[in-house]
Order: sequence, then C-alpha cells, then structure tokens
Amino acid sequence: MVIALTPIREGDLWSGSTWTVEDENALAGLLARVAIGQARVAERILHEDGLVDINYPMGGYESARNLLKLGTSGDPAHRDGWMFQVISWIAAHRAGRPGMIRSPHMRHADKGLDGLLVEFEDTEIARVVISEEKATGNARTMVRDRVWPEFQDFETGRRDAELVDGVSTLLAGAGHPNPDAVVAAILWTEKRAYRVAVTIDDTHASEKGLKALYKGYEAAVSGAIDRRRAEAFQVQNLRPWFENIAVRATAIIDAEEAAIQCMTRERPI
Repeated sequence: MVIALTPIREGDLWSGSTWTVEDENALAGLLARVAIGQARVAERILHEDGLVDINYPMGGYESARNLLKLGTSGDPAHRDGWMFQVISWIAAHRAGRPGMIRSPHMRHADKGLDGLLVEFEDTEIARVVISEEKATGNARTMVRDRVWPEFQDFETGRRDAELVDGVSTLLAGAGHPNPDAVVAAILWTEKRAYRVAVTIDDTHASEKGLKALYKGYEAAVSGAIDRRRAEAFQVQNLRPWFENIAVRATAIIDAEEAAIQCMTRERPI
C-alpha cells in the first residue's frame, strides 16, 4: 500500500484522516506516472494494487522532469505544492468513496480549485467535494488565512461559475450520461462538501494539535459534519523530504526514457 489512512474526528465539527506513506518508492513511481501525463495509468495501479500492463504511448519526459524541478527562483513551494496535490489525489482514491476524482493539474501553481471530487450513492449524486491542498511549513496560518476564506467564497456562491465549469468538465470527460442534472444539483448548498488537506509537523500531530489546526471550520462551512473533511500528512523536514521524493521520481522517468530509446535503437528496420 502506498498511503495508509487513519481516521480522525472532532465531535460533530469535522472528520477525516491522517496519512502515512508506507512505500516511498511506490509513491515516487506514481508521481512519475502523473508527471508523464499518465494519471489514468496511476489510477489503475492504485485500484488494482499492483503493476499493470501500461500499453500507453510514451513521451513527455522533459516536461515531466520540469514538474519535479524547482522553479527559476529556486523556491520549492510551487513544486512541492504540485507534488502534494498528487499525494492528496492518491489519498482520495485510497479513501474508496464511489465517485469521480479530477486528475491533478499538470503545471505548478495552477489557479483555481486544487482538487474536485463528485461522489455518488447508488446512481444519485451525494455531494461535490471542493478540496484545498497545501504543502506548508505553517499549517495553522495557511488554514486560517487562506483555506477558510476560499471555502467561504464557495459557500456564498462567489465562485459558482468556477465550480460549475469544473464539475461539468469532470463529468463530461468521464462520460457521465447527464452532467447537467449534477450541475443543477450542486447549486444547492447541501450538495457541497469541503476537504482541507495540509502538511503538518509535530505541533499538530496530536488530538489537541489537530483540534487547534482546524479551529473555525464550522464557522467557515456550516451544516452537518459530512460537509467538513479534514486531512493531514505529517512530514518531518518538509522541503528535504519532498526533494528526496522528487529525485526518486525523476530517476524513474530517466530510466524509462532510456529504456524506450534503447528499444527504439534495437528495433529492426
């Protein structure tokens, strides 16, 4: 298993899970797949819990390596933020809720929704989950000053156009038979849920710490507890950890490209 989830809950205020990476090499492999543009292959690997016959056009190696590099400023925040969105996407698949999960963005610092999930019960829409995912060394400040205001924007309808576009695109791409009905349903507040996912250190790695981290969630998002999801990934030495995983993923990309080039050279004319 790449990522294990441990349930957490604070009364009727919020619920979710903490994440533990159990296989860093497997995680690097999935990051490499997504970076190359093979998110659907990564999904198959996740759901089949093992290697699959990819049979997929190869390419995009240079752009994949660029996703795993630091930006021109040398600041790792955008690179690590993209990697964390992929990790959060993996965790969402591991949660096993029936529905559709939008694939990660394919560039750093993409504006708009970090993540989007459409969940179903039987054949009916249960909820649309708006996900904000932040790799940060100051989790509480990020949650209080960035995430809660963004959730409030969705609650008040100020970002309805963005939400409708995101859901429509996700459903249409998945071949949903009636995306318009789903879009109409999410304009009702009770169909919306929210998911905050952040990196944490020892400060918040306890019941008391998590309670302090997500303080104010119910003020930003009112209603039943199932509208408020909280996810946390404890990382020691945040930036070096992400750098290590990026190096491993890059090595996988390099090896695959070299193997493809070798096969091409050896192929008889």
